[in-house]
Amino acid sequence: MLDTDQWEEIYDTLSRNKTRTALTAFGIFWGIFMLILLMGGGRGMENMLAQNFAGFASNSGFLFTGNTDRPYKGFPSDRSWTMTLDDVDRIRNTVPEVDVCAPCLDRWGMMSRDNHTGYAHVLGHKADYNRVDNPKIRFGRALNDMDDQLQRKVCVIGSRVVELLFPELGAQGNPTGLYLSLDSVYYQVVGVSGRKAGGIQVGGNPESTIELPLGTMSRVYNTGNTVEILCLTAREGFSMGQVQDRAEQVLKRAHYIHPDDRQAVRRINAEAIFSMVDTLFRGVRILVWMIGLGTLLAGAIGVSNIMMVAVKERTVEIGIRRAIGATPRDILGMVMTESVVLTLVSGMAGISLSVLILQVTEDAVAASTPGAHFQISFALAVGTALLLALLGVLAGLAPALRAMRIRPVEAMREE
Repeated sequence: MLDTDQWEEIYDTLSRNKTRTALTAFGIFWGIFMLILLMGGGRGMENMLAQNFAGFASNSGFLFTGNTDRPYKGFPSDRSWTMTLDDVDRIRNTVPEVDVCAPCLDRWGMMSRDNHTGYAHVLGHKADYNRVDNPKIRFGRALNDMDDQLQRKVCVIGSRVVELLFPELGAQGNPTGLYLSLDSVYYQVVGVSGRKAGGIQVGGNPESTIELPLGTMSRVYNTGNTVEILCLTAREGFSMGQVQDRAEQVLKRAHYIHPDDRQAVRRINAEAIFSMVDTLFRGVRILVWMIGLGTLLAGAIGVSNIMMVAVKERTVEIGIRRAIGATPRDILGMVMTESVVLTLVSGMAGISLSVLILQVTEDAVAASTPGAHFQISFALAVGTALLLALLGVLAGLAPALRAMRIRPVEAMREE
């Protein structure tokens, strides 16, 4: 432990040239400040993105129809075609890599209740769609298989629909059990979805979506067994790209589409999107560490330089210390301590300010994104403090070794 005299000596040494000491300390301060700020900010952004994707199957994908781009078996090019419920059975029976194959219908409709009206995105699906995109039910329940089989006129609505059609209930109101009109047909509200806009969306904004049982929507809109979207998930050990390739082959064979047609079956690979986002954030983390450590290293070199200059300026003082009995170990400890203190004080100041800014940022976004944490882990904070101590030791090593080699006679001669 350092006594009061040693602390006073360290302060006196560092304050002899305040400007030089301040500029050197700023290098360490700025490096650690940017490292912690970028790490905490990156973590917060990652949390915010994860909130948008939460509940959505990371091994999912979607298939849509498009016009053919070449003739095949007597059919012309630029031919439109539709998927059917029979295609769902074909894929389930012939593509074992598929875990979920959920058919959907998608359109826009006019909703109303009393004097309140507006347009809503309408999504018809079976219960297994909830395994692709978790509805995060806030009130009531999700659509189930019996709703579809019995073609019940029930619906699950998004938060925006609640605000538009049931304003008297407020933003947190529960409209389950009440009725609304959609394209002149009345449906009972059985649930309120907690899905949020911003992540992967099927058709439209989930907050403005009215979900209907697929069987009910098919009957009301007279679409027969036609489906517009196939939502797929892959079994463990298989990629969504493989599953979509196999499912696309099944669809092309069933609808007489050329095997090499690139426009007839369109796809979205959500698994690839999740992988891309994960790779992006991994790259950002590596870049942040490179920037932060590079700045810290530059600051440590600055500390080493100032300590080297300080040793040069104190050559006579060190010589006198050696003459009156100071050992090389005492000289080494003196210089190393000054280096570590300068590094730790400036580094801890950087950590404190960056954590304060991160906390203010987290408080500012807490209302809209409660799950976003703009903070660093305790392990990272401890590791950073240890890194600062190590940099202080390394920065003071060369000046300390130089000071150890100073002999009293040489110091007197220089004087």
